[in-house]
Amino acid sequence: MNKQIYFDYAASTPLDPRVLKTMLPLFEFDFCGNTMSLHSFGQKASEIVEESRNTFAKILNSKPQEIIFTGSATESNNTVLKGIAFANQKKGKHIIISSIEHDCIVESSNWLKKMGFEITKVPVDKFGLIDLEALKLSIRPDTILVSIIHGNNEIGTIQDLEAIGKICKENKVYFHTDASQSFGKTPIDVQKMNLDLLTASSHKIYGPKGVALLYIKSGTKIEPLLHGGGHEYGLRSSTVNVPLIAGFAKAAELCIEEMPQETERLTKLRDKLINSILTSIEGSYLNGHPTQRLSNNINISFSKVEGESLMLQLDFAGIACSTGSACSSNSLEPSHVLLATGLKAHQAHGSLRFSIGRWTTEEEIDYLLEVIPQVINKFRILSPFKL
Repeated sequence: MNKQIYFDYAASTPLDPRVLKTMLPLFEFDFCGNTMSLHSFGQKASEIVEESRNTFAKILNSKPQEIIFTGSATESNNTVLKGIAFANQKKGKHIIISSIEHDCIVESSNWLKKMGFEITKVPVDKFGLIDLEALKLSIRPDTILVSIIHGNNEIGTIQDLEAIGKICKENKVYFHTDASQSFGKTPIDVQKMNLDLLTASSHKIYGPKGVALLYIKSGTKIEPLLHGGGHEYGLRSSTVNVPLIAGFAKAAELCIEEMPQETERLTKLRDKLINSILTSIEGSYLNGHPTQRLSNNINISFSKVEGESLMLQLDFAGIACSTGSACSSNSLEPSHVLLATGLKAHQAHGSLRFSIGRWTTEEEIDYLLEVIPQVINKFRILSPFKL
């Protein structure tokens, strides 16, 4: 193995050197203060955090005080589901999610069911798009929240948030989206999309791990997940991590600034990889929407082969990819996302996700296209199944 190629940007991205350069001075003595302290050290640290908050407010078209910093997208999503549930249970105990949510939404929902809440999962079509009519019919007088993922982490399908937001607004139901995969890759306007809550993550956009955000529209009734000293407007107590927040903001600025050209570049590489695989490898099928998808996501099922074995063989060839969500890749169960689109268990088990990013080159795409047919053919020869 003389190559090391990363095709797993959807799991986590490398830290951009420009982001690291922004963060490093903030680890020094001058910025050691707690943002809640009134002395100059605390105020200097607080200024950095507020500048970062303003950056995200401009990007999302929100108010600065509507941006709350958290430790992860999982924390943000847990805060939304549990916080909205317990703050609004007098109105009702009914929550709607999609059938293709990230595991942290699914598991939060499962926990809330144990607490007496009712969860409805809205179905998707074969491309992973939400059934809007089913959503309308699912909303009841006791519905308190609709949570729909924006860009799916496994199949890349992008939902029409504006259409979903309109439905929620008309029914006076809180609307949340997990935008961990889409933030920084596609424009998001919380006002235009009628969003009440939104999750975004730093390590998906070339920022540091361990920091994320939660947009909470002013007036939203929500309970905090963490109680303590009253940080983040009382909605997320914990001493604020100044360098990570500043790095997150810098990463977001870079993504927004470079979005037009980077989206065009990645889309060309994505489509080249998809089209080449589908035309050169018999029994290969694209998962997710063919065009309404994240610019960096490629998810393909290969008939009569097993995804985990393919992934490991590709890793031996220096190619890192995934069989599904990185958070559940150790599970031997078929992806609930792929099953929701209508795939059978054996088809879901034969899927691979390639996700590309800022440092992906056309030469790396060509290398993958050279290697993957050889690997597929090797396993099909050994397979007892025939195409």
